[in-house]
Amino acid sequence: MIALMKRILGVSGVYRGRIVAAFVTSFLKSMFSKAPLMLSYFALAAFYDGSADKGLCLTLGIGILACLVLQIIFQHTTDRLQSAAGFMIFSDMRMKLGEHLRRMPMGYFTEGNIGKISSVLSSDMVFIEENCMTALADMMSYGFSQIIMLVFLLCFNLWLGLAALAITAIVLLFARGMRIDGLKKSAIRQEQNESLTEAVLDFAEGIGITKTYNLLGERSSLLTENFRESCRSSIAFERSQTPWHMALNVLYGVGAALLAFVALTLNGKGLMDTSLVIGMMLFVFDVFGPMKALYGQASRLTVMNSCLDRIEEVFAEKELPDEGKQSIPASADAPEVEFRNVSFGYTSKEVLHGISFKLEQGKMLALVGPSGSGKSTVANLLARFWDVRGGQILVRGRDLREVPLRELMNRISMVFQRVYLFQDTIYNNIIIGRPDATREEVIDAAKKARCYDFIMALPDGFDTVVGEGGASLSGGEKQRISIARCILKDAPIVILDEATANVDADNESYIQEAISELCRGKTLLVIAHRLNTIRHADRILVIADGRISQSGTHEELMAQEGIYRDFVSVRSGATGWNRRRA
Repeated sequence: MIALMKRILGVSGVYRGRIVAAFVTSFLKSMFSKAPLMLSYFALAAFYDGSADKGLCLTLGIGILACLVLQIIFQHTTDRLQSAAGFMIFSDMRMKLGEHLRRMPMGYFTEGNIGKISSVLSSDMVFIEENCMTALADMMSYGFSQIIMLVFLLCFNLWLGLAALAITAIVLLFARGMRIDGLKKSAIRQEQNESLTEAVLDFAEGIGITKTYNLLGERSSLLTENFRESCRSSIAFERSQTPWHMALNVLYGVGAALLAFVALTLNGKGLMDTSLVIGMMLFVFDVFGPMKALYGQASRLTVMNSCLDRIEEVFAEKELPDEGKQSIPASADAPEVEFRNVSFGYTSKEVLHGISFKLEQGKMLALVGPSGSGKSTVANLLARFWDVRGGQILVRGRDLREVPLRELMNRISMVFQRVYLFQDTIYNNIIIGRPDATREEVIDAAKKARCYDFIMALPDGFDTVVGEGGASLSGGEKQRISIARCILKDAPIVILDEATANVDADNESYIQEAISELCRGKTLLVIAHRLNTIRHADRILVIADGRISQSGTHEELMAQEGIYRDFVSVRSGATGWNRRRA
């Protein structure tokens, strides 16, 4: 329990002082909540020995009333201090998580971690923020109450106090076993929640394919099974805790009976007055009440520990270093982009081997080759979505790792094959390219990207809200909007990753015109399958199996045997590359 309290305090940040102050008021509340019981004992003892009078009764009555009032005041103060702290703490933590994820390499998001991130944000953090402050308040209140009761017993009678301490120690040891077992089971439960989140995301994202191939029954069964498994794991967790709670309840009952037995034994031997025995019976069954209430919430506290473990796992993931202090020169004799003996692998397996090339300012370099050969990896490394495993990537002679990420991103625009638009207005989706742009500049970018006309034909023009991912627009329309924001950004280096691969012929002509506007005066790195996109490149690199197998202009490559000429000769006009066959 104390470890959990320390963990929550550890993430409380600027709200730590507020929570500590709540501990103080919680202690005072606990003290005044137990004081009426003790005052009642004194009243009973006075009646028993005949010393009670009107003045004593009035004094004790006022004292009990004052304790009740003070208890309410300190309870209210504790609630005020803690009520919003959990939401404030985890609001800040979500912001920190966002900053952390922003610095993560793209590989983290492509290695099956989307479900984990979603689960941490929507399940783990929500559970803790809704429960942590209440749990802290209860832990402090019950803990202080138990300590007060033990101190009172020690003062009341040393033997009774020592017996109560011994019983408390046994309960704490037993509860430790319950906590260890609960942590294992709760970890399984939270992992299943993550699996369920992944299954829901997968089902929602693939609903179009699922319907097209009439797989709704099969995919729905998989999702249903995940729901059932989540139900089973939650029930199994609760069932695993039930025997522990039952055993603890037995311990509380046995402990209370033992204290009563000790009191009666001491009375029988003349070591304890009858009035004290009567007073003891007044609250003997409440001695372990705070501990019983505290461990009654053990399941909730155990789940909170597991949630904190999962949150800390995400924060522990290594960020992409952003310690560069060097600026990219405004002008330099060095090439705009240079790869020097670059090697890279997503896992232990290397996928790029010794890639070297230069791309001069204002020139166009095309990357071609079979699917999976490493073309997109080259582009992603230039944008520093990952760091190279070996070699260097330089922009105007400056190693990318020596340049702040923000400055590097300001120099690069990317047009992807798969376009993602945010669930927002078309205007806001374009202005992402340069948030300080004027409306006139946004409109001008839209015109250059050949999307102004279809935008104005929409019900609310630029203020039309598109569905998540741009679902309400066609592929070509989404692509032109993505080009518009790149035009608005006006970065000197442009990466085109098969930008026209999945659009129809009508849209392709518009997109080609938009790309021409985007690329005017820029340095281009182009990944494409279509011959008409790459034949005018200043240089073409043919990449196969993670290596540069051919290099040259279209005419030079056509004059030599190899993958490039085979593709052009045998499959002229085709949209995909195949390895040359013997």
